[in-house]
Amino acid sequence: MIKHFTSLLIVAAMAGTVSAQKIKIQEGNLKDLKGQTQLNVVYDYSNMRVGKFAKEEEYISKKTAEYNAKEPGRGDDWAKKWEGDRKNRFEPSFEELFNKKSSAKIGNFADAKYTVKVHTIFTEPGFNVYVTRKNASINLEITVYETANPDKPICKITGIGFPGRTFGGYDYDTGLRISEAYAKAGKDLSGFFAKNMK
Repeated sequence: MIKHFTSLLIVAAMAGTVSAQKIKIQEGNLKDLKGQTQLNVVYDYSNMRVGKFAKEEEYISKKTAEYNAKEPGRGDDWAKKWEGDRKNRFEPSFEELFNKKSSAKIGNFADAKYTVKVHTIFTEPGFNVYVTRKNASINLEITVYETANPDKPICKITGIGFPGRTFGGYDYDTGLRISEAYAKAGKDLSGFFAKNMK
């Protein structure tokens, strides 16, 4: 009985791993993007959950206090880096992998006809403490709209469970793990866009 139950748990875990990462169109379609060579991209981190915290602010407050308790000022430096990693690491990683094989390049193209809004709704920072680890991951809501009409989206997409870790597992830095999740998201969404723009 116990052996059977253990087998079921293993199968369930494997199924969860396989189905954990999903990209799905929730509304509209991407057909209007056919023939476009440039897409403007904007990022949104509002109302983002982090790990077990319902609000990012709670996570930042806790981590800042913990690091400052160990070494004065370390937590404040960490909080600045947490914020700065978005522009310095996450967004460039996302765009680089999206653009690698995409005919429609995304970037700061304010004059582009269409804009892609990347809203991060959940971040799992993960951890790596040598003997044990947990991968980072992110969940995204993607909204595509005519740049001139942001209130009228042509397509809404959800992307769940983009994993982040480095080859070899030397990702002791939280920002590095999360940037890999954005790279994975960029790569997978590039293929998804290409397939659904036809």
